[in-house]
Amino acid sequence: MNLKELAERIRNFEGVTRKKQIENIVSVFEAVRPEYQNAIIDFGDDAAVIDIGGDDVILFAADGIWGRLLDASPWWAGYGAVVVNINDIAAMGGKPLAMVDIASSNSDTACKELMEGLAEGIRKFGVPVVGGHVHPDTDYNSISVAIIGIVKKDCVIRSDTARPGDLIIAAYDMDGKIGPNSPYSWDTTSFKAPEIIRETYLVTQEIAKRKLATAGKDISNPGLIGTLGMLCETSGVGAAVDLEKVPKPEDVDLEQWLKVHPGTGYVFTANVEKAEECIKVFEEAGLTATVIGKIEPGSKLDMFDKTGRVTVFDFSRESITGISSE
Repeated sequence: MNLKELAERIRNFEGVTRKKQIENIVSVFEAVRPEYQNAIIDFGDDAAVIDIGGDDVILFAADGIWGRLLDASPWWAGYGAVVVNINDIAAMGGKPLAMVDIASSNSDTACKELMEGLAEGIRKFGVPVVGGHVHPDTDYNSISVAIIGIVKKDCVIRSDTARPGDLIIAAYDMDGKIGPNSPYSWDTTSFKAPEIIRETYLVTQEIAKRKLATAGKDISNPGLIGTLGMLCETSGVGAAVDLEKVPKPEDVDLEQWLKVHPGTGYVFTANVEKAEECIKVFEEAGLTATVIGKIEPGSKLDMFDKTGRVTVFDFSRESITGISSE
C-alpha cells in the first residue's frame, strides 16, 4: 500500500469518522455559553477543566463503550469503560478521584458481567465507582462512565496549546497484545499487576508537574494519526509525522497500528529543549517514547517516509470534530 492509499484509509477510518457528529452537537450549546463561566476548558479536550476557586481545578470527563464492542463482551466493556476514563484524566496530567456509571442491560447475566468488568477496573487502577444508575429492563446493553479528577491549575496539559516548532512525541506501553474483541485494541493492562499499571498511568502527573509538555492527548479511537489530528485541529496548527519513527510492535501491521486504540498510549508535544526530558520521564515509567515529527504552521497534517509525503487532513477544507481554538 502506498502513502496516498494509507492516508485515505486513515481519513475514512470509522474511529475518525464517528467523531464528525461532535461539531453538530457542540453547536447546540452555543446559545447557552453565558452559563459556562466556571469552565476553563469545555468541549474539545479529553476532559473539561472546572474552576473551583483555588489552586486546584476539577477535571470532568465521560465516555461510553461502542455497542459493537459491548455486544462482543459485556465484561470487557465494563473494564474498558474504566480504562478509557482513567486515560482521559491522565492525559491532562490529573489524578483520577472517582467515577459513576450508567448501565442498561437486557438480562441479569449481562448486568452482572458489566459490573464485574467495572470492579476489575477499580482493582487495577485504584479509582472507585461511587454511584450511578441502572436500567435493568432494556432490550439492549450499554455502559457509560463519568469521572472526576484533580490537577493544579497551572499544570493542566491541554490539547489546544501546541505551537509550530514543537516536537511531537508518541509514547506507548509496548508490553501489550491485540485485544480480544477488536483488531484495533491494544490491551496493556488486563494481565498486569495493579502496582505496575498505576506506575505507568501516573507518569503524566510528573510530566505535568515539571511542565514538560506543551500539549497532549491520550491516543483514542481515531488511532495515532487521528488523535494527533484532533490535537492539531483544536490548536489551529499543522504537523508532519515521520512514519519510520513511530514505535511499533514487529508483529503488527503499520496500518493496523496507526488505527489502534492502546490501553496506554499518548501523543504529546514539547518544546525542543524539553522533549528529551519528557521522553526520559515516559521511559522511566516503562513506556516507549520517541519524537515522531514536528508541529508546523498551517492547517495540514502530513505523514511521510522514504517514499514521499502525503496530507492526511487539511483542516482548511475538512474537520474531525470541528472544534478549533481559532
